[in-house]
Amino acid sequence: MRTAVLISGRGTNLEAILKAEEEKSLGKTKIVLVLSNNPEAKGLEIAQRSHKQTAIVDKKNLDYCEQESEILEILEHNKIEFIVLAGFMQILSSNFISKYKNKIINIHPSLLPSFPGLKAQKQALDFGVKISGCTVHIVTETVDEGPIILQKCVEVYSEDSEKELADRILREEHVLLPKAISLFSLGKIQVYSNKARIVE
Repeated sequence: MRTAVLISGRGTNLEAILKAEEEKSLGKTKIVLVLSNNPEAKGLEIAQRSHKQTAIVDKKNLDYCEQESEILEILEHNKIEFIVLAGFMQILSSNFISKYKNKIINIHPSLLPSFPGLKAQKQALDFGVKISGCTVHIVTETVDEGPIILQKCVEVYSEDSEKELADRILREEHVLLPKAISLFSLGKIQVYSNKARIVE
């Protein structure tokens, strides 16, 4: 399964994915491309250290349609079959998603459908929940509402800062996202209606 990882920042989830690939725990996945919309993304350095092909489509230099068109061209040129959003800070258009229907996944730092969108950890703390976590879901046209693949709970403590909660959730993201990628590559995810089911 020829896979591209799209990033915008420090790339800790990318690092977890590449480590899983090195340990041969990504199923039949091959990470062939790491693409960023931010030329300053630290994740690009991680990709280069792992000898992965990288590409930059700088969102500052192109309008939205031009940027998406260039990204799609790069993905098609590299024969990408599957896309992982790992801290990619950009909403994809319906046109983009339709070209990779049920073949794009995202990791979100909350137990969706609770606390979608930005600053999910802060939302959880502001609401006073006792349990938060992370979710891997299929990307659809509605932000953070696609079929849920995997979730992991994380306890929220009364003394938590936003960073403390985010760091604790992130550790679980590093486990959950590679697991979801592996399941997809092995054909163990079935999607129907707005649900995803893991099959043996």
